[in-house]
Amino acid sequence: MSPVLAELRLILRSRLAAGSLTLLLLLAALAIWSGMSNVARQQESIARVTAEQKRDFAAVAAEQGKPDGEAGYAAYYTFLLTHDPASPLAFAAIGQRDLQPQVLRIRALGLQQQLYDAETINAELALPGVFDWAFVLIYLAPLVVVALTHDLVSSEHEGGRLRLLLSMPGRGLWRRRIGLRYFLVLLAATLPLLVALPFAGAPVLAGTGMLAVAAVYLAFWFGLGLLVAASVRTSATAAAGLLGCWIALTLLLPTLANAAIARAVPVGKGIDLTLAQRETVHHGWDIPKQETFDKFFVNHPEWRGKHEFEGRFHWKWYYAMHQVGDEAVAADAAAYRESLLARERLTTQLGWMLPPVGAQGLLHRLADTDRVAQLSYQDAVAAFHGRLRHFFYPYMFEDRPFTRDDFELLPRFSARAQTGSWPVVPMVALILIASLALFAGAARLRRI
Repeated sequence: MSPVLAELRLILRSRLAAGSLTLLLLLAALAIWSGMSNVARQQESIARVTAEQKRDFAAVAAEQGKPDGEAGYAAYYTFLLTHDPASPLAFAAIGQRDLQPQVLRIRALGLQQQLYDAETINAELALPGVFDWAFVLIYLAPLVVVALTHDLVSSEHEGGRLRLLLSMPGRGLWRRRIGLRYFLVLLAATLPLLVALPFAGAPVLAGTGMLAVAAVYLAFWFGLGLLVAASVRTSATAAAGLLGCWIALTLLLPTLANAAIARAVPVGKGIDLTLAQRETVHHGWDIPKQETFDKFFVNHPEWRGKHEFEGRFHWKWYYAMHQVGDEAVAADAAAYRESLLARERLTTQLGWMLPPVGAQGLLHRLADTDRVAQLSYQDAVAAFHGRLRHFFYPYMFEDRPFTRDDFELLPRFSARAQTGSWPVVPMVALILIASLALFAGAARLRRI
């Protein structure tokens, strides 16, 4: 029997090792199923809302699409659908998609109050996060590594075999034992993902990236496990030390660091922008209409001279007032967005020192489910809202009728291009940390 098969039999005869590997395989498969179900529900929700939107649009077009129809009424009652479809890899790392809306119905009124109406989230429900493959890899797979490495050296010492093993020439035995355990854990963690990737239609490069992140991340934990196992005399001490490392690296330090980031970069709430925009709009009812138009013409000078109207109300003034409200909070909106990006950058930098944070950020970026993806969707919605406003302005300012045929000319939202990519610097940092852990563990093993 070959040495590899003999070592494999030895591992599988251990109830702890065999049970841990089986449990990891089952949890990874369950996480893949859970992630796919989650994404399927999101897609079904988008499809359901799309069908309802078509019926609503047809009803509004039938009611407002008259030969002498007013564009203001059409713009007020017509909601157009925007959506953010899941990327092919979203099932593996849900990220922000379980917290942020994937569908927004937009009309030509103020944008800020439409972007953040759905922001209010039950914080207690958001705390546990979502059970996906990234969760299994980041938080649960290291526990299996602990189970397979804590007694790697101490069990031989306690059984009186360590001196005999150390007297054997070369280090092939230790490399075989560590390498085989690493391969088994990596296989148990990634096999369900490998099976799911073709069914999800995932890009080869991004799927390979996820597998690479898993391989490097587990290599870090095996290096750490080897370092601790070779530094203590008993299995219980090694297990306690590795569990302490797991608690510190996956729970304690990330929590403290996130609290520090939140304190260093305070971020308000999007709903505050909504309230500020509404206050500006409400104030517009109490000031001279010319004052509102003067603010509107700063960024829309092409409509100067076409704003006069008789009476107390006209749609051109009403929509100009909403746009002035958006522009009044533009600086605050930009600061809010920059604060979110600043936190994202600091979190990425934190991942250069904490492998669990770095690996999770890499998975979410590859799956296009991180904060950057959320803001990219908002940018697409903002661009569409601009197109929608500029579509209606000629009808309002030139007093043109809005007929049934004009409804067919309304702009349509195009889903944003998926931006999942390889974050090179975080990946290099993770590889360096894993390499240092493996080197330190191997060096400590040689000094036994």
